[in-house]
Amino acid sequence: MRNGIITVIIIICIFFNGCVKTNDDAKVIEIGERMFVTQINDIYLNAREYLGKPVKLEGIFKIDHSNEEPFFYVIRYFYDECCGIDNMAGFEVRGLGLSDGIFPDDDSWVEAFGILRELTAERQKTLYIELSSLNVLAVRGNEHVRQ
Repeated sequence: MRNGIITVIIIICIFFNGCVKTNDDAKVIEIGERMFVTQINDIYLNAREYLGKPVKLEGIFKIDHSNEEPFFYVIRYFYDECCGIDNMAGFEVRGLGLSDGIFPDDDSWVEAFGILRELTAERQKTLYIELSSLNVLAVRGNEHVRQ
């Protein structure tokens, strides 16, 4: 009887182990509203753990026209208590025709999804999201987050 129970337990473990897929590379990193700044900071501080992985976030679509070519970002604001100013947390976004002039209006609320990449230029590393999708949403989330 005891050997039969052990055999059944082993078979169940083998069955469930074979059915569960654990592919960490395919796991989507969803940056939520509640811990937005904390998650963004963790990604910047531990970039090697996140590079090449899919990332999804909602935020304000911002266009920076201060250079020859515009830069595009998805951000949220947070209040910096030490300095008493609003700061931005988020990522630069690239791809999907943004450089061809196909992009949402500045300050639109968007959901961005893509792969986290790194660009090294002039001894400076920049993280960005290579977009797979960028959707304008009708309902805005919190533009100002705490953590």
